[in-house]
Amino acid sequence: MTLLRLDAVNLSFGTETLLDNVTLHVGEGERVCIVGRNGAGKSTLLRLIQGKQRQDSGDIWLRPGGRVGVLEQELPEGEEETVAEIVMRGAGQAHQLLQEYLTLSVSEDIDLKRLEILQHELEAVGAWGLEQRVKTMLEKLELPADKTLSELSGGWRRRVMLARALVAEPEILLLDEPTNHLDLLAIDWLESLLGDYKGALVFITHDRAFLQKLANRIWELDRGHIYDWSGTYRGFLEYREQRLEEEARHNALFDKKLAQEEVWIRQGIKARRTRNEGRVRALQALRRERAERRERVGSARMALEEAGGSGKLVFEAESLGYCVDGKSIIQNLNLRVMRGDRLGIIGANGAGKSTLLKLLLGQLSVTSGNLQQGTKLEVAYFDQLRDALDLDLSPVDNLSEGREFIQVQGRNKHVMGYLSDFLFSPERARTPMRALSGGERNRLLLAKLFSKPANLLVMDEPTNDLDIETLELLEEILTEYEGTLLIVSHDRDFLDQVVTSTLVLDGSGEVKEYVGGFADWLRQGGSLSQLKGRDQVKSETGNPKKIAGESLNVVAKQAKPVQQKLSYKLQRELDALPEKIEQLEAELEKLQEIIAQPEFYQGPQERVAGTLASLTAKEEELESIMVRWVELEAMQAGEG
Repeated sequence: MTLLRLDAVNLSFGTETLLDNVTLHVGEGERVCIVGRNGAGKSTLLRLIQGKQRQDSGDIWLRPGGRVGVLEQELPEGEEETVAEIVMRGAGQAHQLLQEYLTLSVSEDIDLKRLEILQHELEAVGAWGLEQRVKTMLEKLELPADKTLSELSGGWRRRVMLARALVAEPEILLLDEPTNHLDLLAIDWLESLLGDYKGALVFITHDRAFLQKLANRIWELDRGHIYDWSGTYRGFLEYREQRLEEEARHNALFDKKLAQEEVWIRQGIKARRTRNEGRVRALQALRRERAERRERVGSARMALEEAGGSGKLVFEAESLGYCVDGKSIIQNLNLRVMRGDRLGIIGANGAGKSTLLKLLLGQLSVTSGNLQQGTKLEVAYFDQLRDALDLDLSPVDNLSEGREFIQVQGRNKHVMGYLSDFLFSPERARTPMRALSGGERNRLLLAKLFSKPANLLVMDEPTNDLDIETLELLEEILTEYEGTLLIVSHDRDFLDQVVTSTLVLDGSGEVKEYVGGFADWLRQGGSLSQLKGRDQVKSETGNPKKIAGESLNVVAKQAKPVQQKLSYKLQRELDALPEKIEQLEAELEKLQEIIAQPEFYQGPQERVAGTLASLTAKEEELESIMVRWVELEAMQAGEG
C-alpha cells in the first residue's frame, strides 16, 4: 500500500534547481535512504514531505490519516521541560486534545458540550492510551522521565527526540542523520530498533555500515533528479557507476554531433543558400538542450599540507593516569606512538576519548605516570577549528582572515581557487555560514585544516555530515598521508579503511591497543558490550540507568582458539568446508561473468537488482564460511 507519493514536484531557490519534475512513491515496509552531495537538497526533500517547505509545482500526497514522525538533524538546545513532557508533545493532536480536556475538566465553568466533543475526538485519535504509550517508550529507550533536556548530553538528547518521533506511532518515520552524536553502542542499538520498525523509513545518513544494514531502497539526488534503486547500498554503487559511464558516453556522442552541425552551419555561401531549414531548427534544438544540461559537480580536490618529518618517537606514555575529583578517567596507560602510526580511538560517549587526545597533546596535565612527546611535532587539530568558525561570516572570510592568497604546499593560492577544490562555488563561498549545510561547514573545516603544515594530524569525529563521496576522498588522502594520525570516530567503515591500530577505552579507565581497525578488533575478541561510558543518567529513584545499547545482545562473537580435540561433529564440518568454498567460488565466478556482459545493466531493473543481490549474498556467505574454516583450523592446530 502506498503511504506517500510525489507527483511532478519542482523546487528551485534562485537559479539553483533542487527538484526537477520528481515523481516517487513510498510503500509499507520500505526503508528508503536518500544519498547525494552536500547541498543537493536531501534535507529540503524531507522538509517537503513534512509540509514545512512548499514546492513550486506538483503534488505531494500522504495517505489520509497517515502519521509522520520526524527526527531532525539539528538537536534542540537545552530545555527546562522534562523528558516525559517532551516525548508526550510528540503525539501532536492527541496531546493537545488531552491537555485541553484536562484543563476544561477541572475548570469552574465547565462547557459540557465541548467536553463531550473532546471525549469523542480523544477516542478517535487513541489519546486515552497516550500516557501508557509514553511510559512504554521511555522504558524501551531507557530514558529518565524526570530529567530535563538541558541535563542530558548530545547522544541522550537524540534518543529523547527519537522517542518523541515514535510515540505517535507514525506510519512514516523521517530521520535526518540519525547516527550523529551517537557512540558505537547507541548506533548498534538504533540499528536494532529500526530493524524491528514496522512502518516506512525515509532517512539520510553518511554512515555506510548503517546504510548497508537498513536500506532496501535508495534515492540518489543528483542535479535535481532522483535516481531510484531497489536493493542494497553495495548494489547501488555498481548501478551508479554504470549509470554515470552511460551518461558520459551519451554526452560525448551528443557533443560530437553538435560540433559537426556547428561546422555545417558555418560552411560557405552556397551551402547556406541550399541548407535544410529543418536541419537548422534541429541545430537550434541541440543548442538549447546543451545549454540546459546540468554538468555533474567534480570531485573535491583535497591535499594535505605536510610539514617536515617529526622525530621517530611521537608519544611515549608510561603508567599514565588522569583523575578528576578522585575519579580515574585514564589509568596505567602504557603506549608508544611512532612516526607514521595511524591510531583509531573508540569507546562509548564519556569514556574519555577526547580526554586522551588532550593528554597526549599536553592540553591536560597527567596526574600520575610519565608522558614524553617527540621532537619537531607540528600539530593540526580538527576539533579546535570548530570553535574558530564565525557563523556570521562567509567561507571565504573564515578561511582568508583578510588575505587574498594563502600558502598551500609551498606556493601562493587564491582563496577562491582553494575553496573551489573543496566544491565551493563562488556563490556558496560568499554565503554566510549560517545558511550552509552541516556538510558544507565540515568541508570548510577540512579546508582550514589542510592549509596548515602538519606532521601530526589529530581528528575528533571528522566524518560528521560529510557526503559519502567526500568521505571516500578523505579516506584516500589520509591513507596516503605520511605523517602520524590520531582519529576519534564512531564511523566503523572509516576506521577500517584508515587506521592500522585501535585504542579501545572500556569506560573503567583502562585502554587496550589492538592491531587493525574496528572489524579487526571484533575478530580479536572485542565486543560492543565491553564499551561502557561514564555518563550515567539517574532515574527518579536514584538508581543509575544503563547507557545506550549496554543491554543489547552482542553481535560479534568472540573467536578464541580452543585448545581441545575437535569433536566428531566439528571434524566433519571442517572436512566439508573446502568443498563448500569451491562450490561458492564457482557460483560467484558465473555471476561475475553475467554482470560483466555489456548488456547486463540494460535488462529489467528487477533482474539486475536480483542478480546483484545474489552476488552480495554469495560473497557474504563465502566470507562467513572462510571465517569459520580459519576458526576450526585454529582449534585443530591447538590440539595437544
